[in-house]
Amino acid sequence: MVPLAEVLRRHWPAYERKFGARLLPSHRRAVAAILSCRTPALGGQHYRCECGQEHFGYHSCNHRACPRCGHANTTEWLERQRRRLLPLPYYLVTFTVPEALRPIIRSHQKVLYALLLRESAGALQDVARDHKDLGAELGMLSVLQTWTRDLRYHPHVHCVVPGGGLSADGRRWVRPKRPDYFLPQKVLARRFGTRLKQALQRNQPQLFLQIPRAVWSLNWVADVQPVGSGEPVLKYLAAYVYRTAMSAERILADDGTRVTFGWRDNQGRNRATRLAAESFLHRFLQHVLPRGFQRVRYFGWLSPAAKARFERIAALLDWRAPLPQPLPRGIGRIIPPGETLNPQPVLCPRCHKPMQFIGRLPRAPPGHTT
Repeated sequence: MVPLAEVLRRHWPAYERKFGARLLPSHRRAVAAILSCRTPALGGQHYRCECGQEHFGYHSCNHRACPRCGHANTTEWLERQRRRLLPLPYYLVTFTVPEALRPIIRSHQKVLYALLLRESAGALQDVARDHKDLGAELGMLSVLQTWTRDLRYHPHVHCVVPGGGLSADGRRWVRPKRPDYFLPQKVLARRFGTRLKQALQRNQPQLFLQIPRAVWSLNWVADVQPVGSGEPVLKYLAAYVYRTAMSAERILADDGTRVTFGWRDNQGRNRATRLAAESFLHRFLQHVLPRGFQRVRYFGWLSPAAKARFERIAALLDWRAPLPQPLPRGIGRIIPPGETLNPQPVLCPRCHKPMQFIGRLPRAPPGHTT
């Protein structure tokens, strides 16, 4: 296993020289964060053992593109979602755009990522409201994902949807008439394409003109799959909420010119892809989101603004949220200034006894490189 930071230290300088001003600020920030993660640049803590051994624990960067970070945030997010799971069957609805549209999306990420999330949710609401077997308002959690397992660019939206909705008058909970059927896939796909086209024509006319006309007549895809209680799919999506594309253990080798990384295909078989270092960096960096963009959104009666409707639904279903489960010490807690949080004793690598906390290490001054 080769750390991503080591790959970047070796190949980023040449990549930066070649592409220079064409590099996005979000890509530069991501690389800088990964390179500084758990190094003296970010400061940390100093420990000492009675045997004389010293240890320096450096801080994490907490950037969502860093494969070494995000575990604590992911654990906390998953616990919050579990507590909001209703006693209902859940469905995973995945919206995929035609391949011909993907280059435009990659070139206008902030605008089009937001539209993908909004218009896919709108398509679900439209079809659910008008469908003869439901006729209700949905609530959903939507997650934007931009990569395939081998890091190719493939923007799509996953929507986790409880099986049912709130009636138009807000007084009844409406269940699907057939337990094995939720909403029609082809109708959802067409509605998604139509809504995206109309939103671009209305709000981004110049961008709309850059899209080939043939895109709108292609077959768009909406895949609807039952996912039981919803918890398994939340665990699956949690890996993408606070991390980007590349987990820490996937890079298998870097021989100085080519990088090899592993992945699993749809049948669960282990695969490996070997790319020139420049191509590998390109594949990874194209999945770094624009600064401040939130890949997770909530719509309908699951949105933060719909607290009263969610409470009404809980009453209709005679359901109460379970009590919070205690998180491992240190997870989800903000450390006040001056306080040292040490969830587990730091053990001496020499004698394996607990080490004594000596003090904090300051961050390196701006412009410092490690």
